[in-house]
Amino acid sequence: MSRQFHPIGHITEDLGKDVTLELAQIPAGRFSMGSPPSEQHRQQTESPQHIVSIPEFYLSRYPITQVQWRLVAALPAVKRELDDSPSHFTGDDRPVESVSWFDVVEFCNRLSLLTGKDYHLPSESAWEYSCRAASNTPFAFGETLNTELANYDGTAAYGAGPTGNFRQQTTRVGKFPANPYGLSDMHGNVWEWCADHWHGNYGNAPVDGSVWQDQYFFACVLRGGAWNTQAASCRSASRIWEAASEQSNHIGFRVACTLVKPASS
Repeated sequence: MSRQFHPIGHITEDLGKDVTLELAQIPAGRFSMGSPPSEQHRQQTESPQHIVSIPEFYLSRYPITQVQWRLVAALPAVKRELDDSPSHFTGDDRPVESVSWFDVVEFCNRLSLLTGKDYHLPSESAWEYSCRAASNTPFAFGETLNTELANYDGTAAYGAGPTGNFRQQTTRVGKFPANPYGLSDMHGNVWEWCADHWHGNYGNAPVDGSVWQDQYFFACVLRGGAWNTQAASCRSASRIWEAASEQSNHIGFRVACTLVKPASS
């Protein structure tokens, strides 16, 4: 199914040494979070479906890359040290991976100090809203997925879709088509940390797009699937958890930013 691209704005952040960070403007809106009972491979953790209102914000167009990570990791520490080259699959334009939730929070803190803006991990609801990009199908691209659209284990088909490649590694960001909000790799490549602590379902979940955290926690939310998962895990509604300290070669992240108004001339 074809879908018209939403007219969106962008911010380009200069990180130094000719490296930039591109962010897409995500429009405010409301959506139904979670999956319906009819969706193939849905899990109980994706219920109950509920309406969430999301304010306008910015989200990085791609997962944070290894070159972006190195530049920020070289900045003074805020709360913890960072390994400047943690990734298993190396390449400047590949997603940084093998980074913990604590590591990426530190990255966001350093980036905020560098830019004077509020950078943070997206809330889980903001992530799903951005991934769906006004769709209500299992994937932003429609009812199924193929390996020309995303990097995942294509040895098993989803629904009526085809089988495809299993690349067995990450791929450079932006290799595959963007969704209607201009975001690439929301399906596959690396699982992406969200700001939220893990909750087993959406009972009592916030409905205003805010982060859902507890005073005491062990695990945090991951979204989007990865190079080593099958298409079912790449669905817009799919969600898993890992210990906040976990560092694996299929886990990365992207950053969000609160709304930035252009300076008046």
